[in-house]
Amino acid sequence: MAKLPPFPGTTGRRDWRTALDAIRKLLADGDDTTQVFRIMRALNVGNSPMNYARLISTTEGGRLAYERTELAALFAQPGFARQFAPGTVGAAYCHFLDSTGYSADGLAEVSRINAEEDMQHPYAWFGRRVRDTHDIWHVLTGYKADESMGEAALVAFSYAQVGGLGWALIGTAAALKSIRVTGSTLFAKAVWEGYRHGRKAKWISGEDYVKLLGEPLEAARARLGIATPVAYLKAQRELGAELASYLSTRRAADVELAA
Repeated sequence: MAKLPPFPGTTGRRDWRTALDAIRKLLADGDDTTQVFRIMRALNVGNSPMNYARLISTTEGGRLAYERTELAALFAQPGFARQFAPGTVGAAYCHFLDSTGYSADGLAEVSRINAEEDMQHPYAWFGRRVRDTHDIWHVLTGYKADESMGEAALVAFSYAQVGGLGWALIGTAAALKSIRVTGSTLFAKAVWEGYRHGRKAKWISGEDYVKLLGEPLEAARARLGIATPVAYLKAQRELGAELASYLSTRRAADVELAA
């Protein structure tokens, strides 16, 4: 595979001080999504060139890179998510947006703490592509977005898919803290399962997402090799909603489980 030059203006050094400060804040408040992007910027050095090289090494990936569609803008168009037939990935994504209250361009707004996010550069475009499909990955994997365990499991899945020590730090820290907070390894096992499933699945970042949204959901999962998250579903049942969401101030502020 081709080796591409580094992201312009970067030193190639990881900023562990910033990353550790951000992970402390994220573990105290799982809704503080800003900290995720601080961690990504601090630790995911060299990740964009690696993934962009992988994308353009295929004919389909080369076409996607040539077209350079901005997915947040596309997904946020009025009525876009409602055009897909029942049972499709797109219909499930539409339900996801309706049920969570999230928006297609919500992560884009939060991520703009990083100056590189809006840079007119192929690497930055690929980074936006991963960011803008995060919620679709929730739909495909079955990991809930408004739940700490679901986010941690998807973070581990994402690390397996696209690399980057930022993802690894978040998933590992959440899993380790869960053992102390919940008194159980169920949460941690769900996170580890997310990593294993990400390793086994097809590389989803190389997909044409407009086509993917039109596929039947179960058929898409089978084609992409995304397995049923058995350990995650077991942990949901046995831990209950409060412990599965222990990092979330929205879901658990009254019981102070993030303390």
